[in-house]
Amino acid sequence: MFLSHIDLFEREADRLPPAVARGLRFLAGTDVTALPPGRIDLDGDRLFALVQDYDTEPKTQRRAESHARYIDIQYVATGLELIGYAPLTHAGAVEEDLLAERDVQFFASVRDEADVLLGPGSYAVFHPTDVHRPGCCDDRSRKVRKVVVKVLA
Repeated sequence: MFLSHIDLFEREADRLPPAVARGLRFLAGTDVTALPPGRIDLDGDRLFALVQDYDTEPKTQRRAESHARYIDIQYVATGLELIGYAPLTHAGAVEEDLLAERDVQFFASVRDEADVLLGPGSYAVFHPTDVHRPGCCDDRSRKVRKVVVKVLA
């Protein structure tokens, strides 16, 4: 996992994989608050963005997940979102396996899960070796505008 803020992108870009940097360049150069919800193709299935609007929920109501084919850049444009994180080796049993259909699997439990709080402009990069639990709230539910950029690993 890599955690940063979009304001630091230019300073960090040369240390990132080129496809991740390309996804972040899209976020840094786009007013994502003006985009309609849904998918935006940046490079077909190799690189695309999912614009989402939702209310965060208690962590107990959200499922931990991982992906096999894609890296996630989870970027919070507005609002505040808590995301759980742990290495994939800390995941318990697979609760639901949708890797073949949707490149996602959900876990029944995760040990030693850390909480990451993302505010406007913050982003986290999750690799296939990471488990993450997005869409969580801290002390109360909040409206969030988030863009998940999917980068083919």
